[in-house]
Amino acid sequence: MSSLFDEFQLGDLQLPNRLVMAPLTRARAGTEDAPTELMSKYYGQRAEAGLMISEATNVSRLSRPFDRAPGLYSPQQVEGWKKVTASVHGAGGRIFAQLWHGGRVGAMGLLDWQQPVSPSGFNDDVDSLHVWGLLDNGCYVRICATPSRAMTEEEVRATVQEYRQAAENALAAGFDGVEIHAANGYLPHQFLSAHVNRRTDKYGGCVANRARFLKEIVEAVAEVMPLSRVGIRISPYTSYNSALDDQVPEMYGHVAEFLARRGVGYVHIADVNGWYGAPDLDRILEIVRPRFNGVLIANGGLTVEKAKSLIEMRQVELVAFGRHFIANPDLVERLKSGAPLNEVREQGLYAGGEAGYTDYARHIAA
Repeated sequence: MSSLFDEFQLGDLQLPNRLVMAPLTRARAGTEDAPTELMSKYYGQRAEAGLMISEATNVSRLSRPFDRAPGLYSPQQVEGWKKVTASVHGAGGRIFAQLWHGGRVGAMGLLDWQQPVSPSGFNDDVDSLHVWGLLDNGCYVRICATPSRAMTEEEVRATVQEYRQAAENALAAGFDGVEIHAANGYLPHQFLSAHVNRRTDKYGGCVANRARFLKEIVEAVAEVMPLSRVGIRISPYTSYNSALDDQVPEMYGHVAEFLARRGVGYVHIADVNGWYGAPDLDRILEIVRPRFNGVLIANGGLTVEKAKSLIEMRQVELVAFGRHFIANPDLVERLKSGAPLNEVREQGLYAGGEAGYTDYARHIAA
């Protein structure tokens, strides 16, 4: 029977356990959204995870849903990430960069006064979008999104190349691989969504056309790294950022089959509604598992007992925790020993310094 603490072979990467640190926006980037020494400390503290996935990391200046989130599109950002990956590798860890583009989830005040871009300029629900900014008084608050404009085909192709360049930059920064963020209502998810994507060209309409943008990103990233080192994050049923669809089984069945054919390293299921006590994991697995025979990561409101069950019953290969890793830098050892878990402190989740970030106590002091 498999357990959370078994080693696992992910492509050519040997993972010491099946516990993944989920991507976690913490808004601690510094000048020009470059990672800082404090971020290096934070990731290094948690390197005993089987695999770490970085916080969502912008591939473009037109992607900035959260103020002070880091990027991977400038030399300064690459240099900052080098310190983070060195810290993780020095502690024996493995880390993928999550590649992120907010698309219509943005505000001109965070985008050098440029309008956010989206598949088709659909803005009827702009008030439902989650954009966050840092005030001068240090408070991190939700701000109003700016209505987006539709991308031209040339801009779509250029954005695909931004993902390719970000993947190349991730390798230069020392990451072990990348995860393409196609969940939570961000740009690739917006293209997948029939609610948001109302294009009439080859990137809109039928399921295959709406999936084309994600497919092109995967193919572009494959030009610079093996697909065994590439993961895809999906969240089929979430209402977060309103990337809704009335064809979820058809769309995600199609996506799962494509990802299986291309041999990506894993599919990361973000059961966002599970965060709010209404999990969709079982019905997502019913769509994805029969069509994707590769590695699945489950995430979203999981209890430790549920995570153990998913692994023991072989429903998924890996499980990801977010808040538990925030509050417990030694989460793997705590779970092994049965030690009590720290609770997350809401103050310090976003922006700020060490408080609520690197100051969580270990069970046994290092």
